[in-house]
Amino acid sequence: MPIARVGQAGMDDLGGGMQDWYDSIPFITRFWFTGALAATVLGNFQVVSVARLVWDFDAIKNQFEIWRIVSACLYLGPFKFFTAMRLYMLVQYSRQYESGGPYNTGAGGGTADYAFMMIFGLVMCLLAAPLLGSFLFSHQLIFYVLYIWSKRQPTAPVNIWGVPLKAANLPFVALGMSVFTGEDYTPVLSGIAFGHMYYFLVDVVPIVYGKDYIHTPQFLIDYFGIGEYNVSSAPPTASGPGRPAEGSWSNPGRVNPPNDPATPGPTRSHNWGGGQSLGAN
Repeated sequence: MPIARVGQAGMDDLGGGMQDWYDSIPFITRFWFTGALAATVLGNFQVVSVARLVWDFDAIKNQFEIWRIVSACLYLGPFKFFTAMRLYMLVQYSRQYESGGPYNTGAGGGTADYAFMMIFGLVMCLLAAPLLGSFLFSHQLIFYVLYIWSKRQPTAPVNIWGVPLKAANLPFVALGMSVFTGEDYTPVLSGIAFGHMYYFLVDVVPIVYGKDYIHTPQFLIDYFGIGEYNVSSAPPTASGPGRPAEGSWSNPGRVNPPNDPATPGPTRSHNWGGGQSLGAN
């Protein structure tokens, strides 16, 4: 499993302590990270039976255990090295995507668009579950986000076990490492496939075919606002802290204003700084 280099850019928020770092994480990523950590710990310590966390359509249909739709996206598996690495990848790349200018599908590239992107990925997981025999969606969604982030930031430099490469290659390195180490590569491959489907519909179809099929639902826009990155679940109000002053952006977690992919601009890259490469020792 590839581990990206963590430099100063990824550690700046630790200056004020772990609480400040946690509070700076955008809302969708914070919910996912917290839920994944809690579900994985509780399942491994058998506080909650893992059998009640995984996807089971019959249990949802016959016993109305609808929480499985969410818990299957949170539980990461038994305590082992790859579980820890995928938890790290979840918070690292989800945060990079959510706070670094995601695709604008109607909400200005803010939290509402990211929430819709995650819903789209979940729907893909649910539709493919009977074909793939999937009962956990957490790993698929991690690589779904990673792939889309890599398409949005293809030239961003990353460092895998001391080997520098561009972000566009990262999902395929992850796939190769899963095959090489004997891990189940199906979640990686399907996550990449789902991510490419989203990327194709959002970034390719409107340009090549002149069609625009992907739109963030209005209820998400009404709740999260337009062009804003939220660090809480509270909807923005005209005078509340979630609404930026006119002519400015709310800026939780040191994020940047969203970018409109239709507007040409300079190529972006992520500065990983001079930190040490994880796994190099």
